[in-house]
Order: sequence, then structure tokens, then C-alpha cells
Amino acid sequence: MWNRLLDELLTHLIRKGRLTAHFPDGTVKTYGDAGAEAVEVHLHDATLPRRIIMTPDMAVGEAYMNGTLTIEGDDLYGFLGVILRNRGDGGTHWAIQLNLLLRQFMRRLQQYNPVGKAQANVAHHYDLSGALYDLFLDEDKQYSCAYFQTPRDTLEQAQTQKKAHIAGKLLLQPGMRVLDIGCGWGGMALTLARDYGAQVLGVTLSQEQHKLACERARAAGLQDQVEFRLTDYRDVNDRFDRIVSVGMFEHVGVPHYREYFRHVHDKLADDGVALIHTIGRADPPGTTSPWIQKYIFPGGYVPAMSEAMAAIEKETLFTTDVEVWRLHYAETLRHWYNRFVARIDEARALYDERFCRMWRYYLVGSELSFRLHHQVVFQFQLARKQDAVPLTRDYLYRAEAGRAQQAAE
Repeated sequence: MWNRLLDELLTHLIRKGRLTAHFPDGTVKTYGDAGAEAVEVHLHDATLPRRIIMTPDMAVGEAYMNGTLTIEGDDLYGFLGVILRNRGDGGTHWAIQLNLLLRQFMRRLQQYNPVGKAQANVAHHYDLSGALYDLFLDEDKQYSCAYFQTPRDTLEQAQTQKKAHIAGKLLLQPGMRVLDIGCGWGGMALTLARDYGAQVLGVTLSQEQHKLACERARAAGLQDQVEFRLTDYRDVNDRFDRIVSVGMFEHVGVPHYREYFRHVHDKLADDGVALIHTIGRADPPGTTSPWIQKYIFPGGYVPAMSEAMAAIEKETLFTTDVEVWRLHYAETLRHWYNRFVARIDEARALYDERFCRMWRYYLVGSELSFRLHHQVVFQFQLARKQDAVPLTRDYLYRAEAGRAQQAAE
């Protein structure tokens, strides 16, 4: 029965591209466009068809990690590309829809993220070995979307451009006090202090990130300009001229959106400016893949713009600018994947083969979600006063043009 149901699911789902499935009982079926080159997948566990019908995302991800689902040539891009392209184009089946309904029912509970739980969720991902992140991140350890001004940009250039673009939107002046919510390994805070003369407080819930960020501040001689605290942003009581948050809002959880923006409002000076940079979805509100929820980002959720704006507008904040980055994160993830694969033996020595398969699945699936499945990046510029920033974006691009000319000279 389960083989028949999986056959029915794949028949409904795969319309673009071509997929050949080798079922556990030896049956071979091909789906999709007869003119396309087929990606071949082998199911080695007799229970896998049932588990895919019951929980598609979880079952496929775990099966790939465990080696009970293999792909000819280990063509992970080809396999996930066929799946996500068809899902992005509306391909579905009653089993997929039922699973999505169950996930929708549970989503607020999964995203409930009080202070203690938030720290445990952060530790799951960000307290992995720092040596792992050294394998694939840029020199500044920026673990968020880079900004590619040209296709030829290196990862280091694109991450530098991302920080400069954000700093431009913050309209920094020397001596301004900046709160960096979710400061990571400290790269943004150190850049704002070193290059723009800001006084920065960075907060994180990751012990590994906090330790390294403090070490980096001391090594750079910036300990008088930058402070890093191992604390929740909700426990910071000061007010700041500027607030920046890059790649942290995805961990807040929908039940806490108003709370988050209330804190942004209350911690921002009357004439202050905030810049919130987050992965977003270009389609209506949804849910997080249970595989991502379990193995990569517990409590994580990618917001629709409507969800974020509904909270912002209730907290007496002016939205002074919204920018949507398309495909920049796809390019960032491709760089990360290539770097990770080039040093995968070192990753295997840190963890094991199953971890490496999990991490590859995460990086490839994330990249293709931006290319094929409605994921983008939002930048929200916010203020308490509507004239806190210039009335046009000219100030931003004039500054960027000046930096580009200086670099050329």
C-alpha cells in the first residue's frame, strides 16, 4: 500500500524535470518530463515509503543523512532541485497538504521562545565547534546573507559590502551608541566601531560566539569601544542611538514579534534608527520544515513580510525603508557549500559522515529554497520619528559610490 501511495504522490508532484525512483521492493518508476535528464534516487529501507507519506520533509532528510536514501552520483543539487522546483510551482498531493496542516496547527507552540528556551535553541546550532564554521565562512565569520554587487565578487568582498550597506542605512556618526542584537562572532560590531567610530554593545546567547567575540575585541584593541554580553536582548535596559540586528529575527518566533519590536522601540533614542536584516518569505505565512526544526534551527521560522509589518505597525515605529534582496543568499550559500565540500575531510574529523551529509543537505536545500521556493531577505529600516532619515535613498548610494571610487584608486 505504501509503495502505491508514494507512487501516487510522486506522480502528482513531479511535473518539471525528471525523477527515477528505485523502490525498496525493486520496483522502478520514472516521473516528470520525458525529455529531461532523470535524477535517480534509491530507497533502501522498506519503511521509507510509509515515513515519506506521513512526514515528507523529515523522512527524506533523515533518510539522506542515514544513507537509506541515496542518489546516483550523490547529485544532491539535482534531487532537491527537482523536488523544490515542483513544490515552488505549486506541485502537491493530499499527503503533503495534510502534513502542512498539521505543521500549521503546531507552529505557534514550536515558536514559543521565552528566554530560557531561546538560549537552548541558540546553543543547538551556534555552540557547535568554531572550527566547523572556519571551514566555510569568510574571514570575518559573517554567518548571514552577503551582498553581491557583481557576480565576480568574492565572498569576502560581498560580506564587506553587506556590512557597509547596513552601516550606510544606520547613518552612523562617531560616538553613537549602537546595540547589536544577535551579534554572532562580533564582526558587525567590530566593523562599526573600527570603521565608523561607534560605541557598540553586542548581545548573544551563544557561549561560543561570546567567547570568540570578546577575544576578537581584545585582539583588535577595541575593548574600550565594543562590549559583548552573554545575555538576551530583552534583558538590556539602556537606550541607543542605533540598533542593528542581522540574521537574528528568524529565531524570535511569531508569538514574540510584538515583544521584539516593542523592545526595539523602547531601546531606541527618540531620533534613533534601527536596521533589521532577516530571511523572509515572498509568499504568505507558513511553517518551518520539521527537519530544519529538529536538526538545524530549533524554534526557527522565516517570516512573511505581512507578519513582520503587522507587529511593527502596532509598536509606534515608522518603517522608513524596506529593501528585498533576491538571490543574494543563494549566492552566499553556494560559496559556503563549495568551501565546506573542499574541506569536508576536516569536517568529518570534527564530527562524522552522518553530520557531513546533514550539513550538505542543509546548505544545498537552503540555497535552492532561495532559487526555487520563494525565500528572500528583508531589510527593515525603522525609526521613532519619520524624519530621522533622509527622504530619499540617495544618501546611501552616494556613499557606496564614494567607497567604490576609493577602492579603485
